[in-house]
Amino acid sequence: MRYFIKLSYKGTNYHGWQYQPNATSIQEELEKAFSLIMREEIAITGAGRTDTGVHAKNFIAHFETETNLDANQIKELIYKLNSYISKDLAIHNIYHVDARMHARFDAKERTYQYFITTTKNPFTTESAWYVHGKLDVDKMNKACEILKNYTDFGSFAKLHSDNKTNICDLMEAHWEVKNELLVFTIKADRFLRNMVRAIVGTMVDIGQGKTSLDELPKIIESKDRNRAGRSVPAHGLFLVDIKY
Repeated sequence: MRYFIKLSYKGTNYHGWQYQPNATSIQEELEKAFSLIMREEIAITGAGRTDTGVHAKNFIAHFETETNLDANQIKELIYKLNSYISKDLAIHNIYHVDARMHARFDAKERTYQYFITTTKNPFTTESAWYVHGKLDVDKMNKACEILKNYTDFGSFAKLHSDNKTNICDLMEAHWEVKNELLVFTIKADRFLRNMVRAIVGTMVDIGQGKTSLDELPKIIESKDRNRAGRSVPAHGLFLVDIKY
């Protein structure tokens, strides 16, 4: 039996989703908790690999078990898991899916948001990047319209990564002001490693007047990571939705 897990996590104290030796990962903590409580070895596959410090408001993973869990058993399992795991993780739902459904490969859309504050705030130090000075949001939204004209995002991919292709179907990209926060929303069928953070870095350069709008097509078409902006801090990035 295959089950999907809907969860959220604050990534501050973790070295990303994926298991790695000598570092604490979300995958490792969940596998330990599920295996202990279900009294069998449980392997968990996530919808993607969020990097160190990145958060997820809505993350999907799957696992398999011989047990056919009914509604009451699932409710009890969720309660036990949430009582056991770190305060930085929360299990929201567990539900049965077709045995062929895959948390990573069957995802059709992924949505990320990046949060910037231009006002120093001690309560957002782990969830938004503080940028000093004014940003030209109109220019940054014009940059989003340019971005939508392209499908090859090699200029924003982490150097020496093992991507088979840099092609992504970009469905949405825009900036909006929400109180003291500046929020970037981007949706695509897939994302390259470090892609969102590199795009945000390039957009901030445009908003600060360091890079012109005319330069953006040249940066994208160059497929050269060194020409794009810096990779902004991970703590402002959230995976907010996944569609299947």
